[in-house]
Amino acid sequence: MEVALDPTVGGRRLVPGEWAVLGLLAEAPAHGFALSKSLAPGGEIGLIWTVPRQLVYRTLGVLEENELVGAIATEAGHGPVRTIVDITPSGRDAVERWLEQPVAHIRDARSLLMLKLVLLERSSRDVRPLLERQRDLLLPVAVAQRERATAASGCQQTIELWRSECIDAVISFAERMLAARGAET
Repeated sequence: MEVALDPTVGGRRLVPGEWAVLGLLAEAPAHGFALSKSLAPGGEIGLIWTVPRQLVYRTLGVLEENELVGAIATEAGHGPVRTIVDITPSGRDAVERWLEQPVAHIRDARSLLMLKLVLLERSSRDVRPLLERQRDLLLPVAVAQRERATAASGCQQTIELWRSECIDAVISFAERMLAARGAET
């Protein structure tokens, strides 16, 4: 199965915080302060990926420079006037492509895969296609990783066993999620 991973926007890859902001704006227009609350350590998205307030505002600038978002209105607040930002059609296309793609590296499952799943669920979308693609991408990787773990020794075996267990855990998670979601239909 051929899977295109990590879409680029304007020739560059967005970092996780930028995807998180773009994903939130795909749900509804917002101002930076509201976005930063959702991305704070106690926010629903912040439980997965935390973005400090200053970085949220910087991210909005980067996304606007890449024509993925744009200002649509202003709103008076308790402090300075707040600029309401909305996703552009090209921003929506980019986030839609990103949400459909499994993560390329197992180390990104805890953050990026979870971020994608939560954003999909928040928009009432079916997570099964992403989970199936993620599982299918990892199954051959798991076989090769087990072989590396078996062939290794010493501290290298410790590392390879750890990687093998992590891959197996993500596959198991995907299968359990698929089973649970299958029961919902």
